[in-house]
Amino acid sequence: MADAVGSIDTPDAQDEVPEAKKKTRKGGKRAKKGPLKRLALFYRQIVAELRKVVWPTRGQLSTYTTVVIIFVVIMIGLVTVIDYGLSNAAKYVFG
Repeated sequence: MADAVGSIDTPDAQDEVPEAKKKTRKGGKRAKKGPLKRLALFYRQIVAELRKVVWPTRGQLSTYTTVVIIFVVIMIGLVTVIDYGLSNAAKYVFG
């Protein structure tokens, strides 16, 4: 009986790599640097990423804050109404 196509028991010919061509890497670039140099690189990358950020203007920030506060107040009201209704339903059912 023949094996199914794509069987995991027999690897494909293109997947096989001779042992002589395999390269083993130990650490790469990070292994050659000391911990202080890696820390300095980390902070430089943080500063570079923060420079790419598009910061909102004061008007945008106040608009976003207002929208969030209104949404939270609406959700608090909704949860309060549902809680009140469920508590009255539980009192009705259980006495």
